[in-house]
Amino acid sequence: MTEHAASPRRGDATAAHAPAPQHVVETMTGAQSLIRSLEAVGADTVFGIPGGAILPAYDPLMDSAKVRHILVRHEQGAGHAATGYAQATGRVGVCMATSGPGATNLVTPIADAYMDSVPMVAITGQVSSKAIGTDAFQEADICGITMPITKHNYLVTDPAEIPRVIAEAFHIAATGRPGPVLVDIAKDALQATTTFRWPVELSLPGYRPVTKPHAKQIREAAKMLVGAKRPVLYVGGGVIKAQATAELRILAELTGAPVVTTLMALGAFPDSHPQHLGMPGMHGSVPAVTALQKADLLFTLGARFDDRVTGKLDGFAPYAKVVHADIDPAEIGKNRPADVPIVGDAREVLADLIVAVQAEFDAGHKGDYSDWWEKLDAWKKTYPLGYEPAPGGRLSPQQVIERIGRLVGPEAIYAAGVGQHQMWSSQFIRFEKPGTWLNSGGAGTMGYAVPAAMGAKAGRPDTAVWAIDGDGCFQMTNQELATCALNDIPIKVAVINNGSLGMVRQWQTLFYNQRYSNTVLHAGPDHDGIAPPAQGTRIPDFVLLSEAMGCVGLRCERPEDLDAVIKQAMEINDRPVVIDFIVHQDAMVWPMVAAGTSNDEIQFAKGVRPDFGDDLD
Repeated sequence: MTEHAASPRRGDATAAHAPAPQHVVETMTGAQSLIRSLEAVGADTVFGIPGGAILPAYDPLMDSAKVRHILVRHEQGAGHAATGYAQATGRVGVCMATSGPGATNLVTPIADAYMDSVPMVAITGQVSSKAIGTDAFQEADICGITMPITKHNYLVTDPAEIPRVIAEAFHIAATGRPGPVLVDIAKDALQATTTFRWPVELSLPGYRPVTKPHAKQIREAAKMLVGAKRPVLYVGGGVIKAQATAELRILAELTGAPVVTTLMALGAFPDSHPQHLGMPGMHGSVPAVTALQKADLLFTLGARFDDRVTGKLDGFAPYAKVVHADIDPAEIGKNRPADVPIVGDAREVLADLIVAVQAEFDAGHKGDYSDWWEKLDAWKKTYPLGYEPAPGGRLSPQQVIERIGRLVGPEAIYAAGVGQHQMWSSQFIRFEKPGTWLNSGGAGTMGYAVPAAMGAKAGRPDTAVWAIDGDGCFQMTNQELATCALNDIPIKVAVINNGSLGMVRQWQTLFYNQRYSNTVLHAGPDHDGIAPPAQGTRIPDFVLLSEAMGCVGLRCERPEDLDAVIKQAMEINDRPVVIDFIVHQDAMVWPMVAAGTSNDEIQFAKGVRPDFGDDLD
């Protein structure tokens, strides 16, 4: 199959850069061919660590004027950095590691990218081809290990295949539903002499993503939308992947339908827009969760009916018919049957829907959602997002995150770890633009924030990048602060330090009779773990730790110092900055739908279930 041009908006690195040299034929090593191939597909940044099996590739990499290599401190950091780079730039992220433990340390970020549909190419060295299968030193079957969590993977033992494989890997990663692709290259293939040819012909006869939706399905969807009384535009991360946010806004404003954006879609529709109800899901807003439950039509765009959104699946949106549009046909009907399935790229789907809806309007068919909006507006007014002030003049974690969002603004990129701070960030930072919110949604990977922020800043150096991290997450990957300091990547890190694994502690509070088994992070044998230790006994002291890794370390413990400390961090742009925010540990994330229960059981606060007072309650 001959490679066709892919749209840059789908993240294709080749399309996003200058055209590759045409009809090049040269003799070189497989390692040189690898680097030349990366240059030809437009890769400009690689995150990685050298080791024995991949070492031949690092020699020509040193001479490349087009590919910047960033030496990370752990392969997991390389993988998450590649993901952050891809999410922030829309291009394919690249990471590199050696065989055995180097490759297996990439498994978590590969799984993370797979769950969140992030375009990434992971290149790993492998033991020499004759040693494969002999349990050689640092051998691991990384293709077999990652087969369930990659869009595709390759084992290369013939150096002549390297250019074609790299071209195919980038094409597969970036087109259709984006995802990670692994390229495992035997050491002797890197060392052997070969002929480098470019351009190459791709050999992907079974890979033909459908991007153009079927016209009949579009017409049926438009008819259902204008005929509904209680529709909801249920928007997922696929709308951001397709760079279809402008079309989404046009459709929303044309129809007047309410919009909910999932955790992966924050920024796809402005938080400030009057038609936006917020985020649905386990910790979504009451209006968003309830609108889905009481809707008569779910107009689903690039979302996958994740269990964190649906709650107990058989109780989800019981009155609703479903229009489901997705680039991946495997997602349609997987969790919820679709009355109108639409396979296609979200941007093309939305563009065609706008035309079809306008045609319905011209024919005199227009939806009347006035009664629906009367209910929605009442829920928005009665059940807004909020939080209780911290006791005793201490810092509230929600207050910290809210002030960061207000002072830093919507132009910045925010990367979150996983847990309470992730949910508070999704709730209290105002997202107005796509590509400004990075988080691990599907896999829920602790330790994601710092390396993802690093990757985002490397890809968009002129944009402010903040990592909102918990003290538990921060201790998993903070070694990449040294990488940031040494490579002029001045990210800001806000550590929401409550001295515990906060979300797990919240579940222990609610469901395990306040038995806090192994969730207190600051307690030692001489400490009861109930209150944070005195300043002299903090283990670790995040300020000192950060300074040891070449960063500026700050600490904030009082509400009256909050704005001044954030502004101080904002003014430092020559080094990474870490702020240790000491917050009270009893704060909880509300609203909440307990795991395994119906969304109808949403609690606005502990023990407080909303009363909607209608015939659908």
